[in-house]
Amino acid sequence: QVQLVESGGGLVQAGGSLRLSCAASGRTFSSYAMGWFRQAPGKEREFVAAISGGGGSTYYADSVKGRFTISRDNAKNTVYLQMNSLKPEDTAVYYCAANLWGPPSISQNEYDYWGQGTQVTVSS
Repeated sequence: QVQLVESGGGLVQAGGSLRLSCAASGRTFSSYAMGWFRQAPGKEREFVAAISGGGGSTYYADSVKGRFTISRDNAKNTVYLQMNSLKPEDTAVYYCAANLWGPPSISQNEYDYWGQGTQVTVSS
């Protein structure tokens, strides 16, 4: 069993930055991959970024590449999503997720546990 708690969401103007955090508990954090997904109003949940257990491999959706950075601190059992140059279209509920058994994946079906989500709103 893994528990995930996101934080760091909020309201920001276009061009601004936010850093999301996701604190994990319940299993050896460094042993599993983590991902960030988001869901905008009226849209399906989509992949944002993923990172391997050791942090050496990262993956990004094309829409955020060059603006967002995923990282993790295994000593703190926390994964981060640094979001820069935010755009109104980044407005969504952001979820972190844990993939206990496989490599980092862009498919939400590969993830076993999910956080409750944190709202990010980018004003124009």
